[in-house]
Amino acid sequence: MRVRKNILIVEDEKHLAMGVKYNLEAEGYRVTLVGDGPTAIRLVEADHFAFDLMILDLMLPGMSGYAVCQWVRDHEIALPILILSARSLPEDRARGFDCGANQYLNKPFDLDELLSRVKNLLKLYPQRPQQPAAVSPLNKAKDIAFGKAHINFETYEVQVDQREVKMTHKELQLLRYFVENQGRVISRQELLAEVWDVSGEMQTRSVDQFMLRLRKIFETDPAKPKHFITLRDAGYRFIAEPNLSGTQDGQIVDSVNGDDGQNSVDSQNDDGIASEPQAQ
Repeated sequence: MRVRKNILIVEDEKHLAMGVKYNLEAEGYRVTLVGDGPTAIRLVEADHFAFDLMILDLMLPGMSGYAVCQWVRDHEIALPILILSARSLPEDRARGFDCGANQYLNKPFDLDELLSRVKNLLKLYPQRPQQPAAVSPLNKAKDIAFGKAHINFETYEVQVDQREVKMTHKELQLLRYFVENQGRVISRQELLAEVWDVSGEMQTRSVDQFMLRLRKIFETDPAKPKHFITLRDAGYRFIAEPNLSGTQDGQIVDSVNGDDGQNSVDSQNDDGIASEPQAQ
């Protein structure tokens, strides 16, 4: 099965960003959307190989698109960058290319031209020669041991500290996805799309609730997780052997009391999908 290319859109005009995201997803791409420069840098810094292409606006809150592009190039990250901007003066375009952009497209733009440029950039820059090979459906993880736990995904047998633990099908699905993408930062949108098979834009706390459950089952101290990590504004990361991962503490933000911090469980269906709770 062909691995879908992952595109990072950095755009603060939400209606425009959602339109581009929708059309790229219709073409079969995976898309992650952020609205400011610092968040984009955190995502790329957390995993240099997470994305195959960046579509970058220039006029962004917190940090200009020029600065984002320059940061990527200064850190020698082989990520193709397509600038998408209303700034159309020759000096604007020249500055974009000087910062390291691969292509520059002015707003307003023709959708077919954007899609063609994306397709051509992905062909020219196949990306991530050092990235671990993706797991094929024929070679899915069958079992794993980490910490005090041993899990057999084929028999649904789970042991933690030599005690049998019962887990739901969806909990095991989520765990297996983390195991098969070990070390990679995975966004909430990706988990909703790949594990729950729903739109990544759905407003739900289900991912947070399932993360709390996994931590409660597998972490020695759920309030200070070592295996199931949250990176603020980026997503989640599974680390089987924390001492060997090389992850810097400064990059990790545990949000047990933040983004993941609800202690109650919303009303859910069998897959744990729940809408955002109504304000009281």
